[in-house]
Amino acid sequence: MSTTRAVTTRRIQVAAGRPYAVVVGAGVLGELEAALASAPAAVVCDTNVERLHAARLGSAAKLPRLALPPGEDTKSFAALERTLDFLLAAGLDRRATLVAFGGGVVGDLAGLAASLFMRGIELVQCPTTLLAQVDSSVGGKTAVNLRAGKNLAGTFHPPRLVLADTTLLATLPDEELRSGLGEVVKSALLEGGELLALVEREADALLRRDPSVCAAVVAGCVELKAAIVARDEHERHERKLLNLGHTFAHAIEHAAGFGRVPHGIAVGVGLGLALAASARAGLLEEPELAGRVAQLCARLGLPAGLAELRARHGLALGPEELLAGMRHDKKGRAARPAFVLVRGLGRCALDQELDERVLAAVLA
Repeated sequence: MSTTRAVTTRRIQVAAGRPYAVVVGAGVLGELEAALASAPAAVVCDTNVERLHAARLGSAAKLPRLALPPGEDTKSFAALERTLDFLLAAGLDRRATLVAFGGGVVGDLAGLAASLFMRGIELVQCPTTLLAQVDSSVGGKTAVNLRAGKNLAGTFHPPRLVLADTTLLATLPDEELRSGLGEVVKSALLEGGELLALVEREADALLRRDPSVCAAVVAGCVELKAAIVARDEHERHERKLLNLGHTFAHAIEHAAGFGRVPHGIAVGVGLGLALAASARAGLLEEPELAGRVAQLCARLGLPAGLAELRARHGLALGPEELLAGMRHDKKGRAARPAFVLVRGLGRCALDQELDERVLAAVLA
C-alpha cells in the first residue's frame, strides 16, 4: 500500500436493532453539523480534547459543552452525576442529542448519561482516539467503573451515528496510539485473514499515523465489529468473541489501579496470556500463532508479556492480585472467570474456564 494513496471515506452500516452508520475517514467530523440539524444538543468531551480539537466541531463548538478531566477516574458515578446535571442545566429535553467527543472514557460515560437522561436521548459518537475509533464507539456498550472492577455498571445504548475522523489521530500521544493498537491486534486475530496481513504489512506506517493506512485499519476493525454486533447485539453468544484478551486485561487494570495501564496496552498483554493459556489447555491448534502475535505486538511497541509490563510501569501485578481482579469480571459466573481462548486464526472458544494450575503458570 502506498503511503501517498488518498484517504477514502468509508460508510459502514451496523445492522443492529436500530441501524446506524459508522463513517470513517479524514475530515468526516464535518458531517456533525448536518447530523444535529435543528434538534437541541450538547457536547461532552475531556479537557485535552477541548484544547486540541474544539475548533473542529464547526458550528457545534457553540453548543453547551462539558469538559471533564481526562483519564479513567472520570468513568465514575460522580462524573456521571455531574454530566446528568449538566444536561439538565443546558435545558435539554427528550428530543435532544448528546455528542460524545473524546476517547473511550468520554464515549462510555456520555453514552451511559444519554441512556439515562429523560429515560434516553440520542447519542452521536465522535471518537478521537484509535482505541475508541476501532472499538468502544461502536456497538452501544456504555459503562462506568466500580471499585470492584471495570465497566460493571452500564447499559446498551446504541449511537445514532459514529464519526471516526482519522485526522484526529495525529495529536495522539504515542502511548495512547499503542493502546489503540492493542485492540487493533485483537480485531486482526479475530478477523483471521486480510486485516492481520494488513496490520503486519503496514505496522511501521501505522506508527507514523499514515492517513490512508489508519483509515483502512480503522475501517477493517469496524467492519468486523459491525458484523458481529449485527448478529448478537446484546452479547448473548458471538459478541463475546470481542472480549478476547479482556479477562486478563481487566484483571491487569484492576490490580494496577484504573488508569495506571492504558486499556489497549493491557489488552495486548492479555492476548499473549490468552494464547499461552490456550496452548496449555490443549486448545491451540496453530502453535506458531503465539509467536506471530508476539512479534507483531513487539513491532507495534506493545509489551511482550507480563514481565515487560511490570518493568515498564513499576508494578508487581502478582498472580494473586490478578486472580482477585478476575473474580470480579462481569463475563464470569459465580466469581469464576470465563475466558475467550484461541483455537487458531479467526477461530476461538467461548466461555472457557481454566484450571488454576494453568492460570498460575501463565500469570507467573
